[in-house]
Amino acid sequence: SSPHLVQVRERIRINGQPISKEQFNKYFWLVYNRLEETKDPARASMPAYFRFLTIMAFHVFLQEQVDLAVVEVGIGGAYDCTNIIRAPVVCGISSLGIDHTSILGDTMEKIAWQKGGIFKPGVPAFTVAQPERPLEVLRDRAQELECPLYLCPELDAFEGNQQKLELGLAGAHQRSNAALALQLAQTWLQRRGCQGKVWGQELGGSDPTVALGVSPGHPSSPGPRELKEMPPSVELSGRTVPLAPAFQPTDAMIQGLRDTEWLGRTQVLPRGPVTWYLDGAHTTSSIQACVRWFRQAALNQDKPHDGSEVRVLLFNATGDRDTAALLKLLLPCHFDYAVFCPNFTEASVASNADQQNFNVTLENALTRCLENQRTWTRLLEEKGGQDLWLPAPLRVGGLLQPTPARGTLLLVPPAPRPLNSPSLVFPCLSQALRWVAQGRDPQLAPPTATGAHPHPVASSGAVLLREAATVRVLVTGSLHLVGGVLRLLDPTLSQ
Repeated sequence: SSPHLVQVRERIRINGQPISKEQFNKYFWLVYNRLEETKDPARASMPAYFRFLTIMAFHVFLQEQVDLAVVEVGIGGAYDCTNIIRAPVVCGISSLGIDHTSILGDTMEKIAWQKGGIFKPGVPAFTVAQPERPLEVLRDRAQELECPLYLCPELDAFEGNQQKLELGLAGAHQRSNAALALQLAQTWLQRRGCQGKVWGQELGGSDPTVALGVSPGHPSSPGPRELKEMPPSVELSGRTVPLAPAFQPTDAMIQGLRDTEWLGRTQVLPRGPVTWYLDGAHTTSSIQACVRWFRQAALNQDKPHDGSEVRVLLFNATGDRDTAALLKLLLPCHFDYAVFCPNFTEASVASNADQQNFNVTLENALTRCLENQRTWTRLLEEKGGQDLWLPAPLRVGGLLQPTPARGTLLLVPPAPRPLNSPSLVFPCLSQALRWVAQGRDPQLAPPTATGAHPHPVASSGAVLLREAATVRVLVTGSLHLVGGVLRLLDPTLSQ
């Protein structure tokens, strides 16, 4: 899977656990040296970062003799290096969203075409409910590649008369992910010859049902056990893709859904008066889901009777994403403060090689944070019609020189009058988190007063944060941002 949050070893897991440092070291150098010995002298470059780790993951799985490898694509599908797998047991496509537009295209239809590139001849594939046009693109891709494609029923269909399935991951959007996971697991189990009880579902009111079938041969035979093709007489009631049958989940499946943990996705870390809400959402659809989750998990709670509640947004976005569109979706949460900072845990990015992005300079990252601050201020101005002062464009270069007279706590231009917009920019995560926590999170040291910019928003905010009965902090916009925050809040993840 990718990206990793804290350590690169998270990308290659066996039985749910990242491979050990010893394993990573052993296989890294084995693969690296073999590539070094055999590469074409005329093309002296090594595979790029993601491609190298993909090759290494395949090698690890082969050497460790895993029974089943679950491989998540990096970007897209059709041209992703993970797509070298020619005959997977089953393929799955979750909810489509607009992302990586410079690579995948700027419409859902173009992105659906790329995602459908993982379909393989004769290999069953499943997807979840999608908008009509992208679903039609997936259907056309499946027909072109001779792949039997099915639509997952809603998770309700798997519950039957039993009690509601409990999910370890919060958020309504996880229900479609869970339904997809069940279908993929069931297909693998059938390939292994483990038959489960299937609940036939009538389609369009007609009598025939879709049934999970078994292809001829021994369970270990290479041919995939496919779902039977839809009889041509079945009317699909306007559906462009046939609906797969629901089935009764096994006890292991029920437990798996309940016990699933995935750091950085709808994760809540309560730390006394400060509660951190972490979600790596970075597309419009995932930010919408994040807002629904945050409002349910945090904002529906009763406000404390013995004092105030302060809401803080900690945000950053990377790549070619439309940050203005993402920030606009976050406005309804009514944050008291918005904090923007790069994904670097420390101002010196050399502090942790696992989280260093060699494609982004600190100066570029800070420039983007200042642009996000201006965007947030403008959105608040449009929303409330307030007379918010917009600072002049700020050149970052001069702010990165460490001088005794100017601390590195805040990046703000000299202003003739206070900035009314309650937004702040910090040069690194550790400083941002220390300001938000104000010494009230035992894992974070209190902010140092020496060298801090005497900035009205920072000063008044610090007082409110120290005195509030409850501080709720939403961290979102980037999985890398969430990973940096997790590294600081939970040092055990770095071990």
